[in-house]
Amino acid sequence: MARIRVSVLGPATLEVDGVPVRLTPLTKRLLVRLVAAEGEPVPVRVLRRDVWAVDDERHSQAHRRRNEVQKRVLELRRALDPGQSGTGARVLRTEQLMAAPVPETAYRLVLGPGELDCADFTALVDSALLAAPASAADRLAAALALVRGRPLTEASDDAFALPLIRRLTALQETARRQLIRSRVELGRHDLALPVAERLVRERPDDPEAAALLDSLRERLRERHGRELLRQPVGVPGPDLVVVRGDLFDQHDANLVVGFTDTFDTATERDLVISRESVQGQLVERLFGGDRRSLDDRLQAGLKSVRPLRTERPQDKPRGRRVRYPLGTTVPLPVDGRRVFAVAYSRLGNDLVARSAPDELRASLDALWPAVARYGLFKPVALPLIGSGLARVVELDRTQLLLMIAESFAAHCRHEPATAPELRVVIRPADLERTDLSAVGAFLRTARHVGGAADGRW
Repeated sequence: MARIRVSVLGPATLEVDGVPVRLTPLTKRLLVRLVAAEGEPVPVRVLRRDVWAVDDERHSQAHRRRNEVQKRVLELRRALDPGQSGTGARVLRTEQLMAAPVPETAYRLVLGPGELDCADFTALVDSALLAAPASAADRLAAALALVRGRPLTEASDDAFALPLIRRLTALQETARRQLIRSRVELGRHDLALPVAERLVRERPDDPEAAALLDSLRERLRERHGRELLRQPVGVPGPDLVVVRGDLFDQHDANLVVGFTDTFDTATERDLVISRESVQGQLVERLFGGDRRSLDDRLQAGLKSVRPLRTERPQDKPRGRRVRYPLGTTVPLPVDGRRVFAVAYSRLGNDLVARSAPDELRASLDALWPAVARYGLFKPVALPLIGSGLARVVELDRTQLLLMIAESFAAHCRHEPATAPELRVVIRPADLERTDLSAVGAFLRTARHVGGAADGRW
């Protein structure tokens, strides 16, 4: 038997064995009229009236009337069954109605599961209304994907089609509202939003739909909070997120804190490390001012790292004198997460930290493997590294953010399971000097072309 697919959720179409079949306008209208009968037989005289718009014919014209209908019925059967396998007679049946004064010929369209889109649509929506949110969302999305336009488009103004059109239209609205509700219950407000927007476009005077859309938008704003940019890194890959705020308020994430190559922590009188720097805040915010505890953990992590050299006391009278390679990363366990202390600048003997773009990039490239290994697959947050006391003056804030994004993207092309999210935390004062649209454009392009050509900024 041929595989039939009749679609009326939009302009009527017919497919047989997956191949579209072209129908003449009159034969297509006959098909739509039989679909509108919803499985009931339609007498020849009714078909003449509804399809041919001919009524009140004299009895002498009855034979001609039957011949014209039979001709179109035969054409439709051939369209349904080009291989003459018997499908045409099964789907489009001839019956005799005995209720009239004389037996009357009628035709009935009988389509099974998977053969009529509006029947599949109805079954999916009906089952979804009794399902759990995840199953409901899946079925409702599948149902709405069947909709291509107004139901029974070719008969949208005909009385015979109005009952089915009204039922399908109402069911479509119910499906959209239930899909929004299901996605909200699943926490996917972002997926519920476009459904609500389409509902409002189609029902601009519906205050309930407008209120629903406003509520969704407000909840999305609340969910994003201070989030300014969210863009996937790679296909597949984690998200790169830019937020406005304080690094130490990212309680759900591992943190990246930049250090100098000596891993100094002393903030007394701001002589070695400034108390306003991220390193200085780390001591107060996560270690309660206990610098010794931080030092002990740093030194334990550095035992396995070979130093570059040790400065003489007369050359560097203050601070630590053992220097480590840039890119050295020490994962510090703190309250169930990690703080990644990464050396990305050199502390001169004059106690001034300095770094260059190539050194910063190399340090970032060395950071991500440590995050992948020790990060427990948590989100990882870092400040706009290089914009403060490290004095990477060759790059503006946009270029620094682009460097972070490109370095992370390059690593994730080889190891996408590094972290579910990289969160760059920008201070409000830095926002006006950072072009986030350029970063978003870079990430969108990099997903399709495999990243920047040379990875240098």
